[in-house]
Amino acid sequence: MLIIGIAGGSGSGKTTVVKKIVASLPQDSVAVISQDSYYYDNGDLSPEEKLKINFDHPNSIEWPLLIQHIHALQQGENIEMPIYSYVTCARAKETQTVKPKDVIIVEGILILTHPELRKLLDVKLFVSTDSDERLMRIIRRDIQERGRNYDDALTHYATYVKPMHQQFIEPTKLFADVIIPEGGKNRVAIDMVVSQIKLNLKETKNET
Repeated sequence: MLIIGIAGGSGSGKTTVVKKIVASLPQDSVAVISQDSYYYDNGDLSPEEKLKINFDHPNSIEWPLLIQHIHALQQGENIEMPIYSYVTCARAKETQTVKPKDVIIVEGILILTHPELRKLLDVKLFVSTDSDERLMRIIRRDIQERGRNYDDALTHYATYVKPMHQQFIEPTKLFADVIIPEGGKNRVAIDMVVSQIKLNLKETKNET
């Protein structure tokens, strides 16, 4: 089993990179674990309090559960990954069953901030995209998917996203094995990563 971590700022294009890597590997050989699924449940907060949740701080993630789930997958066990809604700020009663695969991708803005999680990652990638481009994507996403209006999206970016990116996320570039500029647009970098993954998988199977 190969465990790959894909980090990068909010709106950097991590999801596109994940999709392109998955599409380039053998069918049904990859499981994706999203950091976003492990946000603490804040469904009991008032609407005003929910607007103040700092999703970009490492303390917002239930790391012990995420790490426990990765260990379980390594041991060949299925896990029940939480389903989190940004609209309600709560976890659903239902969960998503994730089965062990040859490749496990763990993706999220904060995954390289946690030392114990970093030790579990065989390959660490950081998706780096211009801040103006990320801002436009974040505002569009917040309005279309997270129920915020334009003013709320801008305020949230200035209050939480930008300062947390500078404090916690950008510095984790130092832990990355590969930095992918411009996210999903960088076909050359993605092809290089996919080639290395295939090589690692081949070597692992030969050893067994």
